[in-house]
Amino acid sequence: MTPNNKKPVLIAGGGIGGLSLALTLHQIGVPCLVLESVAELKPLGVGINIQPNAVRELYDMGLEQKSLDTIGIQTKEWTLVGLNGKEVYSEPRGLDAGYHWPQYSVHRGELQMLLYRTAIERLGKEAIKTGHKVTHYQNTADGVIATVALTNGEQIELEGALLIAADGLHSAVRAQMYPQQPPIHWGGAVMWRGTAKAKPIRTGASFVGLGTHHHRIVFYPITPADPDTGLATVNWIAEVTMDNSEGWTSGDWNKKVQLEDFIHHFEGWDYDWVDIQGLLRGAEEVFEYPMIDRDPVPSWVDGHVCLMGDAAHIMYPTGSNGASQAIVDARELGASILKFGVTQAAVTDFNDRLCAGISEVVLRNRGAGPFVILNELDKRCGGVFDDIEAVFPAQERQDLMAKYKAAAGYAMEALNHAAPTINTDAPTPTQNANQKAS
Repeated sequence: MTPNNKKPVLIAGGGIGGLSLALTLHQIGVPCLVLESVAELKPLGVGINIQPNAVRELYDMGLEQKSLDTIGIQTKEWTLVGLNGKEVYSEPRGLDAGYHWPQYSVHRGELQMLLYRTAIERLGKEAIKTGHKVTHYQNTADGVIATVALTNGEQIELEGALLIAADGLHSAVRAQMYPQQPPIHWGGAVMWRGTAKAKPIRTGASFVGLGTHHHRIVFYPITPADPDTGLATVNWIAEVTMDNSEGWTSGDWNKKVQLEDFIHHFEGWDYDWVDIQGLLRGAEEVFEYPMIDRDPVPSWVDGHVCLMGDAAHIMYPTGSNGASQAIVDARELGASILKFGVTQAAVTDFNDRLCAGISEVVLRNRGAGPFVILNELDKRCGGVFDDIEAVFPAQERQDLMAKYKAAAGYAMEALNHAAPTINTDAPTPTQNANQKAS
């Protein structure tokens, strides 16, 4: 099958994954059209971490370090601390760990807007249609027809060579592909998220997880400290696991709440090295989210239609790799298209290489992801100890972390020695098609 160069690749969703795919396709000479449901993109969300495997891909798609430095900071350390305030596990991250690429702590919305501005500059405004929501698809002999709802209530149909669904948790494309899929899975954990001005601790760019698997605070800076005040913008997540036998009953997956609704869960969390109550009270806004995912599906592909990012594999954020995997998805899909052309064979190859492995990460994150160390500590001593080595030897902690990194795709030696995902010296699908035609 030869590549279809007359029809663009349709991308449902203009989030981090969809925009990364658009930039990747532009890089390899494949026309595309991004269809984003909201009328205007805004920098929404809170802090996220971008792992070195995804930063490598951002660099390779032409985003420079200085651009990423404007929306976040390079993470230097990842640390877990027990309920008694004593260190359980710590390791350097990014360049300090020996990776060839840094890890970044950034504001999610600012990363999306950086990708959006870059896509507009490279692809042009007409390549990204806001107020366009893909609601249905129909496979054809040589492509796909997408039904698109506009904000004015009108419906249109667009033809594409492929339809890539990067439309997130509530993906309409996935719902059509799997009409009998189980409801969204909630494991019982509730997260309250906010940002506050505070003095960063330890390295000044440390990710800290404090507490137990079922009751913890995670915090890390997403801006450098101000040279005059010494204060940085610190992203925090407060998390408690509750009874989920009745399912999520609030009906809202993201709502603004008052501090008094949850701060009582963290009374008595007083440590001489961090002011937890002050950190929580320093937030101007707090949002509540259930920790959710979806059961993995056997395939992300239906004919010329393919899922990616959260639409394919939304996962618990315990491993800080949801956004990272969406970026990696975009590059791996680009590599398949570079190899097989804009064809069904390309999305099949992408699915065959990634679906099973990433589905395992989804399930692994349900089991606490890298926070499995705190889970195991809780089993051994309730999270309180005098000597960590006596209850949980260092080698056992390191082995648990190494297993997670390998599964999530950012084991250091493997990543450092891996060939680039996109071989920019290879002929583009357009060049291959022209050679075959001649």
